[in-house]
Amino acid sequence: MMITKLCFFAMVLLFIAPANAQTQGVGFGYVGKDGPYRWGYLNPNYTKCSVGKLQSPIDIRRRQTFLNSGLESLHRDYYTTNATLVNHVCNVAMLFGEGAGDVVIDNKNYTLKQMHWHTPSEHHLHGVQYAAELHMVHQAKDGSFAVVASVFKVGSEDPFLSQMKDKLVKLKEERLKGNQTAQVEVGKINTRHIERKTRKYYRYVGSLTTPPCSENVSWTILGKVRSMSKEQIEVLRSPLDISYKYNARPCQPLNGRRVEMFHELVNKKETGNKKKKTN
Repeated sequence: MMITKLCFFAMVLLFIAPANAQTQGVGFGYVGKDGPYRWGYLNPNYTKCSVGKLQSPIDIRRRQTFLNSGLESLHRDYYTTNATLVNHVCNVAMLFGEGAGDVVIDNKNYTLKQMHWHTPSEHHLHGVQYAAELHMVHQAKDGSFAVVASVFKVGSEDPFLSQMKDKLVKLKEERLKGNQTAQVEVGKINTRHIERKTRKYYRYVGSLTTPPCSENVSWTILGKVRSMSKEQIEVLRSPLDISYKYNARPCQPLNGRRVEMFHELVNKKETGNKKKKTN
């Protein structure tokens, strides 16, 4: 029998409730009667999960993407800052203190608030589902969200995760003691490994990938597939209950949405051609 745990999307919880607040509400899961195909019926606040037309994740297919020469290189400035690892029951998240840095999207600044992992990946690239996906969650002053996502294949170790192995093991130990929503202080964390320049990305308008599935989230999916080891994937899963070790929502219909692509080489060429025509 599946054990249903209370699980709110970490991003929403972070912004609508004090850090020490007791949370109550309807749980959701990834299998059975509480699984993704039932989310919209578990709570009136989750209706978007069933009826929304801008839902995430999606399968990004070549024939459905459009090169947008107006897109610019992804500009991210992240800084060393204090962080806390949190077991949110449905995923493992890292919450950042003040001054973690920003991403600029369409001339709008979004501040890095937290990151969390899904295994396997939620977004598919050209029909392929990868071993894991990292969501870096940002919020603008007007309350809107932008998520920068990276997918990972099994391979060499991810340098960023390597910094946190001992902390993730400690998070698992806390769960085994019965502390299902444990927090482990990480201290200062170096984010330079996740700020690498990307030559290609995809962008579309979507939603949160967990209830309440709120829409109009700006998604940027990095085109480069990164790698992490099998051991790192297991360490990421280890603090979670067995019901949440597989925590990827299935891909949602595109419903006519436009998925735009930035490619550094092509966009530079297009920009150069435009300059020649105006001279």
